[in-house]
Amino acid sequence: MEHSWTELSPAVLGDNIMRVRAALTPGSEIIFVVKADAYGHGMIPVCSCAIERGVKLFAVAHVDEAVRFADRFPGIRIFILGVLRGNAVAEAAARGIVPMVVSEEHGLELAAEASSKSLVLECHVKIDTGMGRLGFLWDKAVGAIEVLSRTRGLKITGICTHLASSGDPDGSYSRTQVERFLGVIEDCLKRGITFQMRHVSNSGGFQGMPGCDYEAVRCGIELYGYGSRSAGARVNTLPFLQWKSTIAQVRTVPAGFRVGYGSTYTTSRETNLATIDIGYADGYCRLLGNKAQVLVGGRRVPVVGRVSMNLITVDLGTAANEGRGEEVVMLGRQRNESIWADEIAQWCGTIPYEVLTSIRTNASYFVDADGRRLRMQ
Repeated sequence: MEHSWTELSPAVLGDNIMRVRAALTPGSEIIFVVKADAYGHGMIPVCSCAIERGVKLFAVAHVDEAVRFADRFPGIRIFILGVLRGNAVAEAAARGIVPMVVSEEHGLELAAEASSKSLVLECHVKIDTGMGRLGFLWDKAVGAIEVLSRTRGLKITGICTHLASSGDPDGSYSRTQVERFLGVIEDCLKRGITFQMRHVSNSGGFQGMPGCDYEAVRCGIELYGYGSRSAGARVNTLPFLQWKSTIAQVRTVPAGFRVGYGSTYTTSRETNLATIDIGYADGYCRLLGNKAQVLVGGRRVPVVGRVSMNLITVDLGTAANEGRGEEVVMLGRQRNESIWADEIAQWCGTIPYEVLTSIRTNASYFVDADGRRLRMQ
């Protein structure tokens, strides 16, 4: 029996996809970023729902994720945003997996491996326009791309970059990056090198730079419901994952009762304490002790004491009537209250991405509009 579980709403995900697609410049497509097990939501169920709703392009970080995807969804295009090693070229080419080439050395390595097996590997070239992470440096890229475009074993069909500060309201650095990117493309065109697909925007770029949709946008956090929920946004999306557990025990304790490792919380009055079957081993951050809240009985209750490896304690208050087995929502909605990953992130000083990708459960369900659960395969 599960001690914690997640619930996904296909209807909310479908609505998020529809809203993003409707806002895109005609001719641009969504590349749905599903790395890190779809940001902790479950890659296979998320991709199944997205494909049913017409998404044709996906992206992951590593080849093992790409192989898992390609084996489950043959014929659907999958990009690797990280670095493909030479020993995985045959596997990638056989499944139509498209890697990003990040340097001349990298491209030549992939080309040599592909050519030795009489294969041609489709790829995109990644330009570092100021992220400072992966890619050809923009001011030295064109010559290297020209070399690779003439190298047996590679077929360059696209070019991309990654925005470092796409969430910055000022936008000046993003504009600088785009100018550098377009300069590379212009110089490539002068040498007869063309690209079928250009993609620049991540979720922040999609929100703030609609003129940079080009042939595709790489949307991740936006589609998971955390890109923007503010007035005036290009698109507002909603979270579609909830994370739940149950009460393991309830006890009435007196004032002055100490709670948890280090006795960091002491009750100020007689109250009802509930122990919840969740802890930092499940991804509930240890920093949430004495800071966070969870939902029980449709109301917010505080997490008291330190978060343990497998358990947390919450203060239900003096008038509580909840008992063992009662549902607890760590992330999601219960009646008229909600707690989402962005609020949890604020409590522990991080970002929603880390909250979501840290979740570990032993069960996941689809939930329909009436709240009925269906176990995912």
